[in-house]
Amino acid sequence: MFSRIARPTLCIANRSLTTSSQNNAKVAVLGASGGIGQPLSLLLKNSPLVGELSLFDIAHTPGVAADLSHIETRAHVTGYMGPDQLNAALKGCDVVVIPAGVPRKPGMTRDDLFNTNATIVATLADAVARNCPEAMICIIANPVNSTIPITSEVMKKYGVYNPNRVFGVTTLDIVRANAFVAELKGLDPARVNVPVIGGHAGKTIIPLISQATPKVEFPADQLSALTARIQDAGTEVVKAKAGAGSATLSMAYAGARFTFSVLDAMNGKEGVVECAYVRSEETECKYFSTPLLLGKHGIEKNLGLGKLSAFEENLVADAIGELKGSIKKGEDFVANMK
Repeated sequence: MFSRIARPTLCIANRSLTTSSQNNAKVAVLGASGGIGQPLSLLLKNSPLVGELSLFDIAHTPGVAADLSHIETRAHVTGYMGPDQLNAALKGCDVVVIPAGVPRKPGMTRDDLFNTNATIVATLADAVARNCPEAMICIIANPVNSTIPITSEVMKKYGVYNPNRVFGVTTLDIVRANAFVAELKGLDPARVNVPVIGGHAGKTIIPLISQATPKVEFPADQLSALTARIQDAGTEVVKAKAGAGSATLSMAYAGARFTFSVLDAMNGKEGVVECAYVRSEETECKYFSTPLLLGKHGIEKNLGLGKLSAFEENLVADAIGELKGSIKKGEDFVANMK
């Protein structure tokens, strides 16, 4: 007989996606019916950190919510569908995760998604500003290099912008770097940590292999190939899916990992560090991803770039121009909104 008392908890490798502490956080997933939204909502439903799970999308959300509500975990799930229910979905939320938007198809860059996803993110950020302005906002919708400036500018229009609470979720770049380094070195990926800085597209993704723990070294040609693979990993998945979507399952895992880190820190856990794309003074770019110490009120301390190798310094220099352009594109979009 399968004992309820002995029921196993979900643990992915050594990097558990849940913690033993409990909280009653209300978490909203905007875009909950999509390829990322559904597995992300499943992982959130499994966490003892989540008391209420509010799922919003333009279609199918009641079915997703009904399905998840049958799972024997404590989070109470409610589905909201369509623009008329968006405000209700956001009332009282502590954390808002936004995977909404269209996915990439073969031949598309993340920037090709701009026109569609910029409008979606601006609309959702507007609703967040009006309904739960103090929530932690975790943006997954691409292009993140532009959607974070969009979110920030919308929040500013309402006078509720807090740069310590707006995050571009770049965690998938770290997850991939950890997995690829572990594969090459025969290590347990759950024990590898590679900081990834910069942005979340192509050459703006800058893995800091020199700062990896445990310490690893690669010949120059292998380091260059590894860096390129981490930068192009999203395209690798898009091609492999052959038109059927982009990275959804790994992105859901990464989004859940980041959300749980935010919740852990809000819950008082100390020493929680994640990389994310945020408002920054660390470089000449207004927004830049670096390791962040998280706390009860969001970013407690930006830990900066750390000591870079000459190879990594060149990667940063190469990324600045593209990042500045993406940031300006996002800011201009909001400035020109009717």
